Amino acid sequence: MTSGTVHIVGVGPGDPELLTLKAARVIGQSGVVAYFCRHDRMGHARRIADAHISEGTEELRFAYPFTIERAVSDPSYHDGMGAFYDECADRIAAVTAAGRDVALLCEGDPFLYGSAMYLFDRLRETVECRIVPGITGMGGCWSEAAIPMTHGDDVLCVLPATMPEDELASWLIKTDAAVVMKLGRNLPKLRSALERAGRSSEAVYVERGTQQDSRVTRLEDMDGPAPYFSLALLPGRRGVR
Repeated sequence: MTSGTVHIVGVGPGDPELLTLKAARVIGQSGVVAYFCRHDRMGHARRIADAHISEGTEELRFAYPFTIERAVSDPSYHDGMGAFYDECADRIAAVTAAGRDVALLCEGDPFLYGSAMYLFDRLRETVECRIVPGITGMGGCWSEAAIPMTHGDDVLCVLPATMPEDELASWLIKTDAAVVMKLGRNLPKLRSALERAGRSSEAVYVERGTQQDSRVTRLEDMDGPAPYFSLALLPGRRGVR
């Protein structure tokens, strides 16, 4: 029996119309679709791809054992997530061993902070994996905000707000342009780092970029908590173009 293939499919930042033609074709042709989600939700990637999933398609729903309930610095976090990814990879491997293809959905692009990467690491040696790139969340957000990010020889840094404040401030000082991801409870830390870097007035906050309930504002004017799908943009030099 011929083994099946895993297609790791980037479904884009949120607007279903930003799904690529290739992604739509692969999803529609796959007899099995897998995706990550919270235990109490459908899953963002699954929602984006909904119109392209054929009737009768088998679904593998991978519900995270925890999300923000456990800190990344907690030693049990990596043990628990590692076991979860092992189980997910085993379930996919069993399907491909039976000769069936699987489309594994991932928000944005699979290889940019995507959970699908962890399954790719576990499967790539024994299962054929093909990657369908997707429009990144940051690309969707800077387009939503109509902010050109880099000019000429600008350096762009992608920074997780989960990093220590000292490191975050240091990178914000050094780089021309920046995308700061994973805000959430780290928003106060980012505000402090921006102040230390002297760049508070440059930061633009984008929430749920490309989605129907998107929001764009100066970070200084942003009040309230930041949801998971939010980031901060600091454009590069805006002089000579």
